[in-house]
Amino acid sequence: MATATHDLLPPETPATPPSDSVVVRFAGDSGDGMQLTGGQFTLSTALSGNDLATFPDFPAEIRAPQGTLFGVSAFQINFGSTEIDTAGDQPDVLVAMNPAALKVNVDQLRAGGLIIADEGEFTERNLAKAKYAANPLTDGSLADWQLMTLNISQLTLDAVKPFGLGNKEALRCKNMWTLGLALWMFDRDRAPLVNWLKEKFAKKPVLADANIAALNAGHAYGETAELAGPMKQYHLAPAPAEAGLYRTVTGAEAVSLGLVAGAQLAGLDMFFGGYPITPASAILHHLSRLKEYRVTTFQAEDEIAAICAAIGASYAGQLGVTSSSGPGIALKGEAMGLAIMTELPLVIVNSQRGGPSTGLPTKTEQSDLYQAVYGRNGDAPMPVIAARSPADAFDCAIEAVRIATEYMTPVILLTDGYIANAAEPWRVPDMSAYAPFPVEFMDHAPEGGFKPYGRDEKLARPWVKPGTPGLLHRIGGIEKAVDTGNIDYSPANHQAMTDLRQSKVLGVRVPDQQVELGEDSGKLAIVGWGSTFGPIHQAVRRARRRGQDVAHIHLRHIWPMPANLGDLLKRYDKIIVPEMNTGQLKTVLRDQFLVDAKPLNKVSGQPFRIAEIEAAIDAALA
Repeated sequence: MATATHDLLPPETPATPPSDSVVVRFAGDSGDGMQLTGGQFTLSTALSGNDLATFPDFPAEIRAPQGTLFGVSAFQINFGSTEIDTAGDQPDVLVAMNPAALKVNVDQLRAGGLIIADEGEFTERNLAKAKYAANPLTDGSLADWQLMTLNISQLTLDAVKPFGLGNKEALRCKNMWTLGLALWMFDRDRAPLVNWLKEKFAKKPVLADANIAALNAGHAYGETAELAGPMKQYHLAPAPAEAGLYRTVTGAEAVSLGLVAGAQLAGLDMFFGGYPITPASAILHHLSRLKEYRVTTFQAEDEIAAICAAIGASYAGQLGVTSSSGPGIALKGEAMGLAIMTELPLVIVNSQRGGPSTGLPTKTEQSDLYQAVYGRNGDAPMPVIAARSPADAFDCAIEAVRIATEYMTPVILLTDGYIANAAEPWRVPDMSAYAPFPVEFMDHAPEGGFKPYGRDEKLARPWVKPGTPGLLHRIGGIEKAVDTGNIDYSPANHQAMTDLRQSKVLGVRVPDQQVELGEDSGKLAIVGWGSTFGPIHQAVRRARRRGQDVAHIHLRHIWPMPANLGDLLKRYDKIIVPEMNTGQLKTVLRDQFLVDAKPLNKVSGQPFRIAEIEAAIDAALA
């Protein structure tokens, strides 16, 4: 029984890190710029060579009442000199810009962690909005943590006073003052941020200068504050990494780039039809900036129009792509059936979020697996692929394009709110290492005559651009006759076409399932899919270092499943399936392979913690 090479990787993030990794959480009102602060801190961290993972956590309200609990926006980053797979179980440092931010986030801070609070915002009115009966900065309720109170609001006003800004505009620089403090605390270079501010406010140099002054003032305060109090400076060495060109990438960016790369490998122009919906909208935003790569983007009036336009583009000979989140995917359901019936290539990206209905628009969940595999009228099979991380979404998007074009079928690519918004370092790939899969359009009638629903060895029908001389044919949602594509309602024909469509999808060639970490048999397998990869991987790694017999298996191909998966699962005594739903992959595994898979479910809108999976491993092996 061979041990996977992943066991030889560098040490994982320890439970209480400060030596080789740190978790920082910036939290404030949704108007305090916490996402921007976190994003720029992420950039500086990547430039310092640390490995990292982020978790943006923002409210669903477009602009909740200022200072309220449901208006809190946060950004968490885990970074260090070791391999980082998750955004961290518990923050080591919490920056709280107001009472509501403190109340919502403080219980997640590890014991002994550092709170940096803007005491200038802890007014009676703001305390009441956060439902504090007394000021937590002074009543002793924060005794479990180190506390450093600063009047960030006043310090920011003092720093930008020379620039003549109004009070409201001046206070908008608070996030830059806070960022300056964080850059000092973790020994980060300010120069890239200064250049970014100059570029961002090129047409308003006064605002650039004011924000730079706030950034520098926060940094200078850190140098002074080090002389007294709990604040210290940390330096984390760069993480080991292969040589190459790196950039930070979010899941939405990686999906967009992967779709374009897939279209290029197929030799196709790409048409993207979309409709704005959280958290899928970012894909439309990114693709709209890539027109020079033969990409056309179309913001439709609704979800149905978006997918139907994409189907029309595929009919015309381009790669049709659409994306949405759960509610929009439901609206696209009938058109997905049309793409299955017409047997046209189409990529559908589902950035999953909490549901049902409108649910939790800005929170993460994995509850659309049933919808992806089964959720259409009739027997309507489609291949389904799931990305495990922001960087992995690039390769998954290419794989979706390959399957769609080689098998003439729509394909669903599953990500989720965490993957879409989170960022991590990504080694920009050498595209010469990717094998092209160029599309061949039928351009003349073959010997024996043209059969619109004739099939090749993969059961794919020919792709014909409309208007090609001699290849006139019909497509549509009504059942088609075998080979000819004429309308045919007969029982025998429907049976035959249903069987053919099913056989085509089940015949999609996918790689055999590998064990990510551990042996290929044993006492316990943790089986995951999608964004649970990071916490599962770290939990299994820690458990194995304690001598526990546990392995990690992670699925990319949800449907059809790898041919060896059933035999592999049966070589373990116990199986646990962690999912951010009520047990959907667990049910599919039980159905397909008759294995006694046990669920580990979480539907809080938050990712799994490593400790939650470790506890499940301990209980299973007790």
